Amino acid sequence: MAVIRIKDLSLRTFIGFKPHERKYRQDVVVNVEVEVETAIVESSDNIETDGFFDYRSMSKSIIHLIEESRYDLLEALVRRVLDEVMLNPLVRRARVEIEKPNALRYSRAVSVELFAERENEQ
Repeated sequence: MAVIRIKDLSLRTFIGFKPHERKYRQDVVVNVEVEVETAIVESSDNIETDGFFDYRSMSKSIIHLIEESRYDLLEALVRRVLDEVMLNPLVRRARVEIEKPNALRYSRAVSVELFAERENEQ
């Protein structure tokens, strides 16, 4: 099992419920962690092997989803990104954290983090 992380993916989107938040895009910082079984691809070193996890494709789908979205609540955006990540059947567990920099005075950022895990498949 491998842990693959996308760290500090900086994007801009409409997030928030206050009038100025709904009018202008804001920065968000995304961190994603997935656990994927990689034993087969580790030994083959071939992207055509069953079990190859394409983290670039995952990143592109997250970028598209966030940049095209409008959410009032950070919690809802994080849930939507986590659901998108879990669509890939190779992902066993996932964690998504999204930060909203400068959301609070005297604070670097506010963030929401959610987890998901696939039930054991027999």
